[in-house]
Amino acid sequence: QVQLVESGGGSVQSGGSLRLSCSASGNIDGINSMAWYRQAPEKQRELVAKTTADGTITYAESVKDRFTISRDLPKMSVYLQMNSLKPEDAAIYYCHSEIRLRFPSGGFSAYWGQGTPVLVSS
Repeated sequence: QVQLVESGGGSVQSGGSLRLSCSASGNIDGINSMAWYRQAPEKQRELVAKTTADGTITYAESVKDRFTISRDLPKMSVYLQMNSLKPEDAAIYYCHSEIRLRFPSGGFSAYWGQGTPVLVSS
């Protein structure tokens, strides 16, 4: 019913940049938040950046001043510009969104994308 499709992952050298994209589609009536999480091997999934419907933006301390999240409401898309990448940024990056369905009607539920890998070599 709802799909979150990510793109833009890849391999880059330390200090390089990548831009991730995520688009939502399907039986969508409304979107509250859109966010990026990441999970490195043998580590817990962690929030990287989040933007909510009221414009609030949150970043993990480890990515502040290097990553920028942005959102295109009409396209139901969210982007993550990642600059000055470090080896510790390497992970699978997941798109996350709180979405309200057209039908059946109800509240917001959480949805995840399939993930896109980011590799950073030193």
